[in-house]
Amino acid sequence: MLRHPERWGSLGARYELEKPRKLLALDGGGIRGLITLGILQEMESMLKQRERAGDSFRLCDYFDYIAGTSTGAIIAAGLARGMSVSQLIDFYRSAGAAMFEKTHILKRFNSLYKADPLRAKLREVYGDGDLSPDNLKCLLLMVTRNVTTDSPWPISTNPEAKYNNPERPDCNLRIPLWHIVRASTAAPVYFPPETLQWDKNDPSKTFVFVDGGMTPYNNPAFLLFRMATAKPYRLEWKTGERNLLVVSVGTGGSSSPDERTNFNILTSVTGLPKALMYGMQVDQDINCRTVGRCTYAEFVDSELFDMTCRTGECIDDWKEWLNTPEVPLSQDLGRAFLYARYNADLSRKGLDELGCGDLKPEAVQKLDSVAHIDDLLRVGRAAGKSVKPEHFGPFAG
Repeated sequence: MLRHPERWGSLGARYELEKPRKLLALDGGGIRGLITLGILQEMESMLKQRERAGDSFRLCDYFDYIAGTSTGAIIAAGLARGMSVSQLIDFYRSAGAAMFEKTHILKRFNSLYKADPLRAKLREVYGDGDLSPDNLKCLLLMVTRNVTTDSPWPISTNPEAKYNNPERPDCNLRIPLWHIVRASTAAPVYFPPETLQWDKNDPSKTFVFVDGGMTPYNNPAFLLFRMATAKPYRLEWKTGERNLLVVSVGTGGSSSPDERTNFNILTSVTGLPKALMYGMQVDQDINCRTVGRCTYAEFVDSELFDMTCRTGECIDDWKEWLNTPEVPLSQDLGRAFLYARYNADLSRKGLDELGCGDLKPEAVQKLDSVAHIDDLLRVGRAAGKSVKPEHFGPFAG
């Protein structure tokens, strides 16, 4: 039962009963969000078929709580508002170049790209609506970093949360949705920071924000699990392999060493966000595979393999591991949730295995590779072929 049903508005009927819940988490990664969208397009198609739904089916109908960081926040916000994946792909196609419009040469000491074009596009798509339940189709979480307080700020639309109490003058739910998305996408070096005044009558509640990828939550999957289940967040959804599903989708990555040898200040600084995002994405992913029960994920390394649950003792050989039967999902292993992770390996080998061998890794690995929008989407759709109903266990419909 809901503690404060009056706060839930049109979402009240959906969340008032205790039942198994499904969570979706989307990584940051600049224009590589198109890889996420390619994977989500395959997922949307699979779930629509499994749910025996019509063309009006949306991922927000299936997932109860959607989280995103940076470009993932753009997608998560669109999905939570009821947009289809195709609509979001159209948005990225039309707005991709505007998202990364270069600043004047004299201003590039502050950032490489302008904030205004992206800000205008986000406001055009999401309007001026705030984070109130009546403006969304499901719960939403977006991650940003508050530079003023030097701390991560995950902004949730959970009406029960402490800072979403409508009696507070600084209630989170009054902030326009587009403004939070913009704050989550303000990647240092690439974009200037975003300033928001939380309480219009209190100047001390004015904060400066940068990209949520500059926190440990560029992959927000484990954070989303915590905020859905831990008591202080006041949702307290039940944990367990039959009670909770967490699906995590990346923007592509590569563990291959950088082949460049001619590093300079510019290449080092502009490469820093990508390096940080990749490292934090992997760490949070491993947390989920450790606490949750991994049903599908890519290879991590030669010690961990993919961390799926298989029969027998520890195995040292990767190929032998893959040939070892998985423990059937009908056998509950007592993990906190079921977990599936989908991503694309953007190394030379990874692209070859996806059937994208004609693409250059360096072209699709950049966070601002707007000239390769179609290629990024192609990689995502190829990676999305790995999405299978069996990965969702009893949640597949």
